[in-house]
Amino acid sequence: MHEAFIALRMPYRLTVALICLAASGAIQAEAPAGDTGKEINGVCAACHGEFGQGGKRGEYPRIAGQRAAYLKDQLKSFRARKRINLPMYPYTQERELSDADIEAVSEYLAAIELPTKWPEFKDSDDALTRLAATEKVMIIPRAEGDLQNGKTLYQKECAACHAKDGRGRGKFPMLIGQYTNYLMKQAEAYIKGERPHDEEGTVGILNRLKAQDIQDILAYLTSIQNPDGQ
Repeated sequence: MHEAFIALRMPYRLTVALICLAASGAIQAEAPAGDTGKEINGVCAACHGEFGQGGKRGEYPRIAGQRAAYLKDQLKSFRARKRINLPMYPYTQERELSDADIEAVSEYLAAIELPTKWPEFKDSDDALTRLAATEKVMIIPRAEGDLQNGKTLYQKECAACHAKDGRGRGKFPMLIGQYTNYLMKQAEAYIKGERPHDEEGTVGILNRLKAQDIQDILAYLTSIQNPDGQ
């Protein structure tokens, strides 16, 4: 009798278990992608900062507010070793960063907005509050150069991919609000053939420009940043 009772109870228990598992899966599926992205960004923050603001001297790029399509493309390029970057390699392997994770962290970072003005504090704000607020501020110093020449060259050579306002298009990154030192470093890598580019062959637009022309373009980019946004 006891055994028969257990046998009758098993289907019920199995049904309850399946319902619970299904509910659990539904909850996970409906969880905001930003939660997962924020969690994954905890690893990225060691170099790129808690808010994706990057390194103050441009040693690490700003990734907050960057185009999601670009972030996804680059993370997958790191993972496939199409873009060689040794520090990024261990974090972008499939066992560490799946396609779903890349999607989540890219969307999370793309949604972060960094103010470009220093906050106004109240006398009652403590040091921790002030520090937390100022760490989010992203102010790129004006770079020296011929702004008119930089504008002319940028609109002629760069705007088709990076947009007229420097905010990028498709898989091409946003350039405004990025550290000038970092952009210069990447430009030099393109010219030397050390970083892959979407252009065919080893010679691209940057190879046709003089060093001063590139400096002028960077100066122009620092002059068109939106003071009220990223």
